[in-house]
Amino acid sequence: MKIKQSVCYPMMRSSIHISLEDFVRTIAAIGFAGLEIWTRDETFADILCLARNHHLVVTAMIGHEFGRGLNDPNNHPIVVKEIKESIDIAAEYGIPGLICLSGNRRQGIGEEEVIQATVEGLRLAAPYAEANGITLNLELLNSKIDHPGYNCDHTSWGLEVVRRVNSPCVKLLYDIYHMQIMEGDIIRTIQENIQWIGHFHTAGVPGRRDLDDSQELNYRAICRAIAETGYTGYICHEYLPKADAIESLRQTYQICNV
Repeated sequence: MKIKQSVCYPMMRSSIHISLEDFVRTIAAIGFAGLEIWTRDETFADILCLARNHHLVVTAMIGHEFGRGLNDPNNHPIVVKEIKESIDIAAEYGIPGLICLSGNRRQGIGEEEVIQATVEGLRLAAPYAEANGITLNLELLNSKIDHPGYNCDHTSWGLEVVRRVNSPCVKLLYDIYHMQIMEGDIIRTIQENIQWIGHFHTAGVPGRRDLDDSQELNYRAICRAIAETGYTGYICHEYLPKADAIESLRQTYQICNV
């Protein structure tokens, strides 16, 4: 089974020197299965339309505002409302998953309390996600470089949350770049926990650049290991190309096309 690959349009945007329509047409021709978007900005409707026209899936979108985390019960009313609104959009446009975020550490609040708060927030949204067939993917991010203070910064933290929620529609967004920075041991961790993973992100380490031989991760081996688990979801490339995005994505597609 071939890995289904998608492209994170917001991350690539600054390196794209052709029109959005030409970009979508080109990545479809390369063999990519989809696009990922973050916010519902001015390009949102255009991307949905172009993806459909070129037989691409919008593989994920942000479920709620980045700055409001699930780890604070005070945020739950508005975050859950935002997630449910995003579920409606996802269900309408065939978007299989939403990206959810723990939020940053709260001073004076212990780990058990913030883990349970994140669990409770996801439990409030999970039944609606299940009813609509949409997966809520709690993203793992590094707190060492890119997201100082972020709570869900180790696989074990995220696993504790999704296991407690215990919903088929609540899983982890396993970001390979971020978890290489925080803990390494990528292939074994993925293989042992694949049932809890709903989506993947990639990028080269260090620098969040191309998936080439200038960085430390062997993405061909990683993607082969993911394919061998029987994973049927998407792997989204969320890196900053060093040069032209199209040529970089051609190379990336071949590396991960296992």
